Amino acid sequence: MTLSTRRQAKRAARREARRALPLWRRLLPTWRVTLGTLTALLLLAVGAFAVLYVIVPVPDPNAHAVAQNNIYLYSDGTTEIARTGAVNRTDVTIDQIPLQTQQAVVSAEDRTFYQNRGIDLKGMLRAGWNTLLGKGMQGGSTITQQYVKNYYLTQDQTFERKGRELFIALKVDQQRDKKEILAGYLNSSYFGRGAYGIQSAAKAYYGVDVSGLTLGQGAYLASLLQAPSLYDVKTATPANREKAVARWHYTLDGMVQLGFLTTVDRAATTFPEPIDPQPATGLSGQAGYLVGVADDYLISSGTIDAPTLKAGGWRITTTFEKPRQDAFVKAVQNELTDELDPRTRPTTDTDVRVAGASVDPATGRVVAVYGGPDYAKQPYNDALRQDNQIGSTFKPIDLAAGLIAQHTLDGRPITTETRYDGSSERPVTGGPTPYAPPNEDDVDYGNITLRYAMVKSVNSVYAQEGVDAGLARVRETAVKLGIPDSVRGMDPTNTSMTLGTATPSALDLAGAYATFANHGEAHTPWSVLKLERVNPGGAVDVPKMPEHKPTTAMDRSIADSVTDVLRDVVSPRGTGAAALDLNRPAAGKTGTTDSNLSAWFAGYTPELTTTVGLFRENPKSHAKEPLAGTAGLTRINGGAFPTKIWTDYMTTALNGTTPQQFDLQTGRSNPDPDNWTPTGTPNSTPPSAGTTPGTAATPTGAPAPTTHPHTPSTPPTTDAPAPGPAAPSPQNPDPTPSQEEQPSPTARPTQTTRPTKPTSQPTTTAGPTNSATAPAQ
Repeated sequence: MTLSTRRQAKRAARREARRALPLWRRLLPTWRVTLGTLTALLLLAVGAFAVLYVIVPVPDPNAHAVAQNNIYLYSDGTTEIARTGAVNRTDVTIDQIPLQTQQAVVSAEDRTFYQNRGIDLKGMLRAGWNTLLGKGMQGGSTITQQYVKNYYLTQDQTFERKGRELFIALKVDQQRDKKEILAGYLNSSYFGRGAYGIQSAAKAYYGVDVSGLTLGQGAYLASLLQAPSLYDVKTATPANREKAVARWHYTLDGMVQLGFLTTVDRAATTFPEPIDPQPATGLSGQAGYLVGVADDYLISSGTIDAPTLKAGGWRITTTFEKPRQDAFVKAVQNELTDELDPRTRPTTDTDVRVAGASVDPATGRVVAVYGGPDYAKQPYNDALRQDNQIGSTFKPIDLAAGLIAQHTLDGRPITTETRYDGSSERPVTGGPTPYAPPNEDDVDYGNITLRYAMVKSVNSVYAQEGVDAGLARVRETAVKLGIPDSVRGMDPTNTSMTLGTATPSALDLAGAYATFANHGEAHTPWSVLKLERVNPGGAVDVPKMPEHKPTTAMDRSIADSVTDVLRDVVSPRGTGAAALDLNRPAAGKTGTTDSNLSAWFAGYTPELTTTVGLFRENPKSHAKEPLAGTAGLTRINGGAFPTKIWTDYMTTALNGTTPQQFDLQTGRSNPDPDNWTPTGTPNSTPPSAGTTPGTAATPTGAPAPTTHPHTPSTPPTTDAPAPGPAAPSPQNPDPTPSQEEQPSPTARPTQTTRPTKPTSQPTTTAGPTNSATAPAQ
């Protein structure tokens, strides 16, 4: 048998063997077919890669070097706020950059930089897989790829740009040495504060040339590359500051792992605080603050990233209304600045600062902010800072949480007319930590409703009510209203949270109160109407702006019930009485924190919500200082300067508009306190934390006007005399009956009559922590 015959016989035998196999097995390809197919695909991929490598050129540098200014406009689209922009960058050679700074950048951004060929296949595959899973365009780029993106391409997050980046990075890595690539990367990267390149960053953050950077300073600049706007510790929120410092530690630890730094030198390196931000030209007056709010919105909303925005060429139409912005500035001048006398009172009338924001509650548009007197002199935007406790302006959130819960944790009803013991320094029961806050001026109010306790800002009542509603629910309600969940002081494991240890910004607080004004529908405050850029050649970039759909934070009846109560705060006997000068329906709440470190008024009419905060800060240490003594006054409450500024601003801002009445749907009729009769037998002694009280009878069809467990030992109807009727006001021409029937507040004659306070009561601190504060209002 010939060789050819034997081969034919073998092929015939294989065919017969396959015919004998089951159908499903015959459908599978043989190993020869599989191997051949895979080999062909591999060769095809290699060929395609080779072709693309050849045909994708290294392009000329992009137009970043000739970027235009950014132009910011008021909401009318024509009035200019400011121009920012020509790119702030000075190129340097690699020899001018300290070796340890170079090594810090490698440690922070690409620890395989000196070994890889310009790309990191593992990182790219991981990023591509996450992108396919719908997690958004992912990173995974090497230093070489980032340099290619910065210098040759754009910041567009597309597969086409990523593919070009890969091939160009391979070519660049072949054509240039690592030193040249690293120098190009450090000269083209954005570091925040408008600084492009390591030289400008060294000047912006430490006031030195790049050659003068220390180890710690270089490591901090390297850490900024991941999130330059968020990791600037001088302007970052407390949470982002922690992340920035953690990133700095990560960079130094990586230097040790890579052999760039000894453990001894690592241990001896301390965090180098950068200098304060220096104002940019053209941002004096209010312009810098408005630009900061607009930039913060564009970046935080994901509309555009910081490097693309700072590259310039954008025309940005904001939501700010110039007449209202001017009115805010004038109100601060009229009601506060003109009352200060730094020469006569240098220790109390200096370093006084105001934070303010004004929002359209129906849309969430920010119409005005007050971040400071002059950005050129004070380059900190006080309207955005999140390190001042808001005090009793948090109490409406406590009330809303209680109304949402409807009952205390052990089943007693909560309404606006529920009665609580308003004795000063009455220990809170059921809370996670001991707490016995005093009322302002140590006044005992006796047995009062939640409504009246809001009018007089009674701390002892709302400390207990917040616990009864559930601190976790209080926190959840605050977040739904618009308070960021990342701010400090909203820890449900600390009872003092109920009285405003939270530290949202003035703009955050305005957004939360706007939700009350908008009947429970929440808008995240926004500040940019339109964004566009004309490119060389005439093409126009118009990024898609976020939609501003409201979310339901709570039922309308809940929000309107809170508004109904807050109208009574702006009344002749309320802590917000100064706002009556507005002469139109308004609702609001004052707030004053322990040690008089800050004072607030947050209020609204049906058409506009505004917050005003007041505090003092040491310009060198940035430590908070007491407001006591400011303008010669013993104490500065939220009902003083903050309310007066609010009223002055709102009067001008709403001038020429028809006053609107609140359209409230509380879902209830007010009960008559005279009909409330106790049931059961009152306790003969004040109940302890573990006492289970009796409840009050409720008239048919009325909400449950319950008596809180910690009431006086005698029944509410005989406990104390009721004052005369409240005077009508524009906010509440027909005072609520329960508001008229409250016991007369009394001050305790001596300290010896006070009940013993818990020995482990949370201590008061000056900073924005979760420690207890006792807001005066």
